Amino acid sequence: MNAWIKPWLAVAIAATVQCGGAVAADLTVMTSGGFTAAYKRLGPQFAANSGNTLTTVLGPSMGKAPEAIPNRLQRGEPADVVIMVGYALDELIRQGKVAADSRVELADSRIGMVVRAGEPKPDISTTAGLKQTLLAARSVAYSDSASGVYVEKQLFDKLGIQAQLAPKGTMIERIPVASVVAKGDYQVGFQQVAELLPVPGVTFAGKLPEDVQSVTRFAAGIPTGAQHPTEARQLLDYLASPAVQATVQATGLDSVPR
Repeated sequence: MNAWIKPWLAVAIAATVQCGGAVAADLTVMTSGGFTAAYKRLGPQFAANSGNTLTTVLGPSMGKAPEAIPNRLQRGEPADVVIMVGYALDELIRQGKVAADSRVELADSRIGMVVRAGEPKPDISTTAGLKQTLLAARSVAYSDSASGVYVEKQLFDKLGIQAQLAPKGTMIERIPVASVVAKGDYQVGFQQVAELLPVPGVTFAGKLPEDVQSVTRFAAGIPTGAQHPTEARQLLDYLASPAVQATVQATGLDSVPR
């Protein structure tokens, strides 16, 4: 058993024994792409140690798609935990849909680029190299969440190539950007690194240079209508704990400075 989990798990077991027997909670977790790879590794560990089960619902942090987490909550879909881009979570807190005192910062995510497997790997380690790669690309794909909004609205402008990229840039809704690059539908694709790495059929070209990088903070919270707020808090504490940071980093994310 993970040593970090023991103290709160012991308390939880004692409480359920006093109530006449342990009753596992089934937590519904809504998570957006950037933290999903880390969550998929850590969630089963939490479930195994706590005795609770996790039902996972995927969706972007923002946007018009019905699957987007804010739209799901607006329709009244139940959730015990939401994991999403920090500023999108803050908006849900402002609207009273997520408890303000439940907010936990989880990880920082940077944007990366992929090309189809077998294609030459471009050098985007410098701003000049990135600019040259984009100008030469036949087509460019990016996500409909935080990273794609940045690429479309700010990155091209910072590089001074907005006019040239507008006709060949496409925002991809709902599905991983790397998947459409792998099929050859687009020549290059941008998304959070943690969302690019798990997809087969592509080559990771690297992260955006730091001078044009956009760092997205992922955070989590508990919706005000959560059915299992106590167990939800235990999950959030675990996902943010020092014990799991090596796993978080292995998925392409950066730990939040504490």
